[in-house]
Amino acid sequence: MRRPAQGFESVPIERVREFWDRRPCNIRHSPKPVGTREYFDEVEARKYFVEPHIPVFAEFPRWRGKRVLEIGCGIGTDTINFARHGALVTAVELSEKSLEIAKKRAEVYGLQDRIRFFWGDAEDLTQFVPVEPYDLIYSFGVIHHTPRPERAVNQMRYYAQPGTTVKIMVYYRYSWKVLWILLTYGKGQFWRLAELIAQHSEAQTGCPVTYTYTRREARQLLESAGFKVREMWVDHIFPYRIPDYIQYRYVKTWYFRWLPKPVFRWLERNFGWHLCITAEMP
Repeated sequence: MRRPAQGFESVPIERVREFWDRRPCNIRHSPKPVGTREYFDEVEARKYFVEPHIPVFAEFPRWRGKRVLEIGCGIGTDTINFARHGALVTAVELSEKSLEIAKKRAEVYGLQDRIRFFWGDAEDLTQFVPVEPYDLIYSFGVIHHTPRPERAVNQMRYYAQPGTTVKIMVYYRYSWKVLWILLTYGKGQFWRLAELIAQHSEAQTGCPVTYTYTRREARQLLESAGFKVREMWVDHIFPYRIPDYIQYRYVKTWYFRWLPKPVFRWLERNFGWHLCITAEMP
């Protein structure tokens, strides 16, 4: 599989781990004390308010009684929802700090018996996660942050059986967010695009690795590992002003404020940041 030529192959995985340990994804989605039920409730409410397509994509109720392998669980928002809806979850995470919070979350909700947690690198999954078949392999916004995403996808094959569903989200190159980054931070310097996207792809600047994919590249990523892509769509444009958002206020940027909702949804479905792919093992 030929990965997108974006210059991240030689980045040490330790740099990626250190980045996410410094600020786990979504950790500031609540001002409540980290680790309390109030904190986790607010983190979840805020995440799904801003990204309502996630429950649609994950289809949490569908996996009741099924085995789910989540690659890159972060602080466990989706993990808890799979378990809450009756799935048996194996959750993998590179960041020790994130994993610590996710484990605490499982305890707070009394779901620790439904979730197994593993710490390690998705590119070497078979080295630390027992090889067993799963009904769903799920990874939302994760593998585009590893230096060799195709290795992570190839590892998924060992946990798939005929009929296994794979759902992954990667960042979409032809998105509003990429254009915004290019114009806001790059001043049109398109030759620096890969560097600029990595620098500004996340709430905390300076992410060491961030790949973006076209639809064709995303299809190749999955199908080169033996999976068959069944569905692919884009969604999510963040419309809120950052200074207000970090103060837990939802004030839209002026050019989105007056945009009719159907027009905004058309933009999201065509130029969204999240490329959501559903595949299966034939």
